[in-house]
Amino acid sequence: MLWIKAFHIIFVVTWFAGLFYLPRLFVNHAMTDDSNTIATLKVMERKLFRFTTGLALFAIGLGSYLAIAYWDAYAHMKWLHVKLGLVAVLIAYHVSCGYYTKVFAEDRNTHGHKFYRIYNEVPVFLLFSIVILAVVRPF
Repeated sequence: MLWIKAFHIIFVVTWFAGLFYLPRLFVNHAMTDDSNTIATLKVMERKLFRFTTGLALFAIGLGSYLAIAYWDAYAHMKWLHVKLGLVAVLIAYHVSCGYYTKVFAEDRNTHGHKFYRIYNEVPVFLLFSIVILAVVRPF
């Protein structure tokens, strides 16, 4: 089980790396008018989103396996239920990144770079909350 937990953590870390970088690409995309830069950013966004989605699937799959395997031990612990709720929010954020990747690919973006700078901070708060819940188990 420790190997599964280790790989779960590795995939979570790499998933978050993608979720930190992709919105930064959105910031740069929203700030430029250069057609060559826009074309490059579209390719980077598409490839990063696809790769990050694979990482997310592994992280979610391994995490689900751990939750099911240890459910009898963890079922009564409220921190796990809150953590799983935050993971659901993280998944929704990931899906929204896919939406914005498509919006940029189709040249339909209506948000400015300031929106994406704020949007980029969401996974930071989720990461802090999820890690604190998993390590400290406050309730």
